[in-house]
Amino acid sequence: MSSGVTTETQRWNIDSSHSTVEFSVRHMMISTVKGYFGKIEGSVVAQDIQDLTKGATIEARIDVNTIDTREPQRDEHLKSPDFFDAANHPTIEFRSKRIERSGSNSYKLTGDLTIRGTTKEVTWDLTFEGSGRDPWGNERAAFHAETKINRKDFGLQWNMVLETGGLLVGEEVRVSVDIEVVQQAA
Repeated sequence: MSSGVTTETQRWNIDSSHSTVEFSVRHMMISTVKGYFGKIEGSVVAQDIQDLTKGATIEARIDVNTIDTREPQRDEHLKSPDFFDAANHPTIEFRSKRIERSGSNSYKLTGDLTIRGTTKEVTWDLTFEGSGRDPWGNERAAFHAETKINRKDFGLQWNMVLETGGLLVGEEVRVSVDIEVVQQAA
């Protein structure tokens, strides 16, 4: 296992094939619907991949058109102007602003999240999961992050009132991200 420590910053690119962006939201106030986005790209730029408090920055872009809730009609509705408006806003973006240690391998990651053209500051609980060299000689590291957002804060307003008085779609969305990054060659 490598130390991940250098005297200069290194760029670590997100490996989309080994990374996941999942979300969950209440449905009819009685159950939870889950889904994921199939493509995420971006990077971590850090002096020490194991200590992100040393001036690290994180950027990510999610392809809205890769949304998958295992229901094609719902996926198309989520891409429509009622929700993400993927034709006009094809990506969800995140840019870190500050990273503070909250435990031995954990951080509070705060940055700007942009969904549907609206940018809000969001704080994530971020955990460093480890690092090492893969069989092909590439340095890799992994992180897990979680947050909760109110979808209405980002312009995802559509809903339907149920006969019982509740709402079809909950406002709180839980987001969970697992990323694996690979160090870019010098």
